[in-house]
Amino acid sequence: MYITSLDEVFWGLLLIALTMVIHGVGVAITLRVGQALQRHAQGASPLLGISALVVATWILVIVHLIEIVAWGGFLLGRGAFENLSTAIYYSLMQYTTVSSELRLPYGLRLLGGTIPLSGLITVAWSTGVLFALAQRFQARYEEAARPRGRSPEPE
Repeated sequence: MYITSLDEVFWGLLLIALTMVIHGVGVAITLRVGQALQRHAQGASPLLGISALVVATWILVIVHLIEIVAWGGFLLGRGAFENLSTAIYYSLMQYTTVSSELRLPYGLRLLGGTIPLSGLITVAWSTGVLFALAQRFQARYEEAARPRGRSPEPE
């Protein structure tokens, strides 16, 4: 019979906190780089502005992969899997809510549902960051396309 332990709850909460810290640092870097690239692209080709969004996306994907590796490293350290590759595979499948055929041993089963929670939270956060950068990109190019001396039409 499986019984959820406080140990599982503790590790789940701690790992979600670690995921959020990693993500917060990654978001700060993404925003700085994205804004700098957009400033550099101001007045240039829209493709240069779009490249800032692509670079921001790459950074966020790398941040997500670091988070997945952190989960996988924890699971490997706790003996859930025989090698890091399998632990990362499991973490990736859970993080992205795809799931996998692999199962965690008793004593870690709660983490099988905690990993997707952290993934959902951080993916939503990343989406918000990309949305904010995309809005700035669009506003700059709408402003550049507007004829001089005319104010925008009311909505």
